[in-house]
Amino acid sequence: MKKILITGAGGLVGRASVEHCVANGDRVVAYDRQSLDIADARKVEEVISRESPDAVINCAAWTDVDGCESDPIKAEQVNAIGPENLARSCRNSGAGFLTISTDYVFDGAKEGFYTQRDDPRPLSVYARSKLEGERRPQLEYARTIVVRTGYIFGPGGRNFLSTLVDRVRRGEKLKAIRDCWGTPTYARDLAVRLRELVELDLPGVFHVVSSGDGASFDSFAREALKLVDCDPQLVEPVSMDSLTRPAPRPRNSKLRCLLSPALGLPPLPHWHEGLAHYLKIPPAQPVVLQTEPARRA
Repeated sequence: MKKILITGAGGLVGRASVEHCVANGDRVVAYDRQSLDIADARKVEEVISRESPDAVINCAAWTDVDGCESDPIKAEQVNAIGPENLARSCRNSGAGFLTISTDYVFDGAKEGFYTQRDDPRPLSVYARSKLEGERRPQLEYARTIVVRTGYIFGPGGRNFLSTLVDRVRRGEKLKAIRDCWGTPTYARDLAVRLRELVELDLPGVFHVVSSGDGASFDSFAREALKLVDCDPQLVEPVSMDSLTRPAPRPRNSKLRCLLSPALGLPPLPHWHEGLAHYLKIPPAQPVVLQTEPARRA
């Protein structure tokens, strides 16, 4: 059992991490973006010094890829300076630190899977800010764990992968990109691995995604609609180039980890399994945030 402070606790991964750590018996202190602005170095230092956690899991980020393109200053503040602030305060307090990065740090030109041997080449403001959010904490605190992941889905998610079934059921007409690939990752399985990495306390860069050969948005959508007996034809496949969006995206951002097998960490369940599990559970309830450790009876 550890005392774990989780930032970005109102988001998809933060919510899953809070739930898993509580179920694991940890004392959890959870902060969303309203209760802790990680770009505020003074506030971050105050909170971590007061709470004195064993580890901090940073799930806070600005993930609006197109929004970041039009506001690079905010992107840098949240995605780069924020993790740096957390790393510094963790170093000062002696806490372990894990921060989440993205598959979008790669340019998508490679065929197959990206591993830690591949050099990042971010295409967008969002991706550049997230890469800085890897490097700055690592320079600030040698005990930093960086987890790259992507195509995340699960309860409480607001992205395409998490909401497509409900939107189709409401009668919305959706388009899904057929020629852009990643490795879909179930948030609850991701949260389990984050907690395992905190326990291992080995600094480095890890690629954490669900098992499988990857998927396009279109193939993910077809699998999801098949599982709930909806007609896959309700989603129209389109090419990535047909969409006019401010920020460029990598055409391929599939990830594979070289370190996890060497450390005895088994692959996460297949994304098909995660999707089937997700579609059977009730809607997510609001996460209860707290500024004091959870008390065990």
